[in-house]
Amino acid sequence: MTAAFLGFHRRMFASVRMHRNYRLFCTGQVVSLVGTWMQNLALAWLVIELTHSPLAVGLLVFCRLLPFTILGLVAGVAADRVDKRRLVMAMQAFALVVASALAVMVFAGIEQLWLVYLLAALGGAAIAMEAPARHALTSQLVAREELPNAIALNSSLFSASRIVGPSVAGVIVAVAGVGWCFALNAVSYLAVLAALWLMDEDALFKSHATEGRPTLVRGTREGLAYVWRTRRLRLILIITAVLATVGFNFHVLVPVLATVTLHGGPEVLGILSACFGAGALIGALLSASRGRASWRWLIGGVLGFSISLLGLALQHSVPAAAALLLVTGVCFTTWTANSEAILQLTAPDRLRGRVLGIYLWAFGGLAPFGGLLAGWLSEVGGTELAFSVAGLTGLALGLYALFELFGSPSLTTVSPERASGAIAGREPAATGAAVGE
Repeated sequence: MTAAFLGFHRRMFASVRMHRNYRLFCTGQVVSLVGTWMQNLALAWLVIELTHSPLAVGLLVFCRLLPFTILGLVAGVAADRVDKRRLVMAMQAFALVVASALAVMVFAGIEQLWLVYLLAALGGAAIAMEAPARHALTSQLVAREELPNAIALNSSLFSASRIVGPSVAGVIVAVAGVGWCFALNAVSYLAVLAALWLMDEDALFKSHATEGRPTLVRGTREGLAYVWRTRRLRLILIITAVLATVGFNFHVLVPVLATVTLHGGPEVLGILSACFGAGALIGALLSASRGRASWRWLIGGVLGFSISLLGLALQHSVPAAAALLLVTGVCFTTWTANSEAILQLTAPDRLRGRVLGIYLWAFGGLAPFGGLLAGWLSEVGGTELAFSVAGLTGLALGLYALFELFGSPSLTTVSPERASGAIAGREPAATGAAVGE
């Protein structure tokens, strides 16, 4: 039993154990992400206090995510053009300035809704520009065979922050007010900036891209063309775009669920957010321990996520909603961690930033409109209607993916021959050891 546990532990944290640069990355990220989730909850609560309107929360999400719609594809090209680490550092520094401005606004008593929306949009722009570079940077921090493990661990950091951040923010909002959440988030950016600065550039795994720096138009067109003609990537992006737009609107729905449906306060909102984060952490650690990407786990995650959303549509009890959000989190990370791992293992070095930019655009580019849709559905029929629409849409997508998977067995694996043709100068993109059924 002890030997089995030690083996499980070693597999789960292989990337952290083997690479100093990745350890630094994880340390900085976990601190910064906790601050980011504190700020997300504080923003939603501030808008609810100012307006008492679910639709206004939906508009907040629209403002935060609209930069992904406008900048997502551009950011992918930028990640392939410039030094990824330095791009992430520049955007994290800009996000620090935005968080500081939010803190000053609240402490000075200038709580104007238009200003909240503007600063939320600027913060979203910083995230939109650095996200493809940050995700692609993982391939330079670990060896290729460790990439699925590192991607899953990245998801676990994100998920752990969803537990700690909202929980701490709920207490801080109740005791000291939203301004302190913004101030602490500003300080948290110093950790990730320090971690990136301390990395050993000589220890980074170098890209073997053969083309020069892509132009904006040609680079975007080439990335889109590659994704469109690569069937397995196209399937992942269809699932991601539709389900993220219609189904993953928790920035809107969880605050409304906590305050309107369950008649709770910031403590309930913190508990519900933390339960989703705990589930997401469990799902990420399970994916990390497997060390390989799986189509079956991806589709199972989509189906489980959708069924749990349908369950949430029926709930008017805090414990039941919290339990379902835990399950939702497990399935969500199972779906997304396997999706990103397959994408990164399939994409050639020279296109990795653009492929990840397209993926993140699919995840967040249409989300502003999804946030408005979720807010409107909550206004019309409460969270019951909003969760029902999201769950049914996800079930339809999962069944479509199953049909595609069993109709084309070649989707489940990538042969070394095809992979080596796609990625010149580096080991195969996704052998059977990396991507399985």
